[in-house]
Amino acid sequence: MNPYNDDKIRKAFATKDWNDIKASDSWQIFKIMSEFVEGFEKMSKIGPCVSIFGSARTKPDNKYYILAEEIAFKLVQEGYGVITGGGPGIMEAANKGARRGKGKSVGLNIVLPFEQKFNDFIDDDKNINFDYFFVRKTIFLKYSQGFIGMPGGFGTMDELFESLTLVQTHKIAQFPVVLVGKSYWEGLIEWLKSSMMERESNINPMDLELFKIVDTADEAVAHITEFYSKYLLKPNF
Repeated sequence: MNPYNDDKIRKAFATKDWNDIKASDSWQIFKIMSEFVEGFEKMSKIGPCVSIFGSARTKPDNKYYILAEEIAFKLVQEGYGVITGGGPGIMEAANKGARRGKGKSVGLNIVLPFEQKFNDFIDDDKNINFDYFFVRKTIFLKYSQGFIGMPGGFGTMDELFESLTLVQTHKIAQFPVVLVGKSYWEGLIEWLKSSMMERESNINPMDLELFKIVDTADEAVAHITEFYSKYLLKPNF
């Protein structure tokens, strides 16, 4: 166990009186409120955007980094802004593509003890820092008209399944969700089908139609644009 983790566990079990708990929780509420207020104020007039999720660890020479940049570039050519988690890897690639395409480039950065710092391709007025993951995810979902999942780790899965859950439960509209990289996602999709759906009946076949799996930037962008074409809606910045 690393010392950082050990300290956090000991702190969680430390004896506290009611005044300590009340003071700490009250200030935490104000901090959470301030993050929501800043996020809502900066994002409220941003226009239609697509969120791109993916790993912070992906290197610039990786094919998925290159693909994320291309997808973002093509999205802004169609009039969409791009929202990412604001960090390195896939997030950097997507912000870079949006910047190259002269579109809106948004970064919702999370403060972490490792790995994460905002990248250099976010618009100055659209770089927002968060301490709380749940506040950040709310902003992601509230201001996105589509979601693109690139290969990533636990954070990407968290964001992806949050999006799918809200669509499945009709808490948000059935916005398009695209998974990029068939070879990366095929194992997960097979498990969803064989274990989650067929063996345990925890989802139904229609739930597997809430997302589309593609391999190219053109396919990813086409799924977003075709979805909105049936409503005769186009971005209008």
